[in-house]
Amino acid sequence: MTLQQLKYLLGIVEAGSMLKASKNFGITQPTLSAMLKKLEAELDISIFDRSSQSMRLTAMGECVVSQAKIVLTAADNLKELINEKRNRIGGRLRLGVIPTVASSFVPSFIDAFYASHPDVDLSIEEMKTNEIIEGLRSSTIDMAVLATPLNAEHLLEIPLYYERFWAYLSPLQRELYSKSSLRASDLPLDDLWVLSEGHCMTKQIFNFCGENDEGKRIYSAGSIATLVRTVDKIGGCTIIPALEIPTLSDKQQKNIRPIENPIAVREISIVVKDDFVRERLLNDVINSIKSFIPSDMLDEHLKKFAVRL
Repeated sequence: MTLQQLKYLLGIVEAGSMLKASKNFGITQPTLSAMLKKLEAELDISIFDRSSQSMRLTAMGECVVSQAKIVLTAADNLKELINEKRNRIGGRLRLGVIPTVASSFVPSFIDAFYASHPDVDLSIEEMKTNEIIEGLRSSTIDMAVLATPLNAEHLLEIPLYYERFWAYLSPLQRELYSKSSLRASDLPLDDLWVLSEGHCMTKQIFNFCGENDEGKRIYSAGSIATLVRTVDKIGGCTIIPALEIPTLSDKQQKNIRPIENPIAVREISIVVKDDFVRERLLNDVINSIKSFIPSDMLDEHLKKFAVRL
């Protein structure tokens, strides 16, 4: 059994057909079929149910595919670990970012990271929290930046920074608009525009409001900019994280108010699987983030120490 055979197997599963997989790999279908039969003969099992027209895995096949993913991830990690020991930072980095962080984070991160790591094949995807957890566990992403704590098994959370929430008000909210700061209990839930289900910021908002998860939900893509424009056009209010404030116009910045008693804040962390081995790459990613996050927001431990895995 070889790593290449396992790669071919996963390619068949992902493509859903032998024909598509063979085209993806640039080999003939008979060659790919022969490879699969050889692997099945070595393992003395049937990986696919051939009585089905679709490429459906047998129970044993599902076990093999699950283990193949682990083996191939470990092999990739070994290559990257050796490269890091040789002071070569390259390879692939797949980063997941929650939408409510992405708009302010991604452009600055790409600029900072690529300046010192042009050889890294970087890809960034906006993902909801549950998608990130699944992506990390299945090794379809390598790292993620999102709100924590998650308290999820087999994931390592490294706090990066702490970000305050601010209220964004329509001038039509005359009583609130006249105040220089707001209590969480001041927020009018009936006129509060929030993100759709699945966005962790919505849960955080209602946690500090001390209310059930209610309010007006719009825009499943989770754009804070759209929430702001909705308040501008229709009225009401919404909640925005501090790093979104610089994206507002001078006129819009007059509509923000700090939330106090209690101060509304979220912890943003970088999260990896607990078996992640690319320590130098992780620290390089963190250092890139530290270069554009305001110092007073950074985690105190991260200001002083590197991360040890």
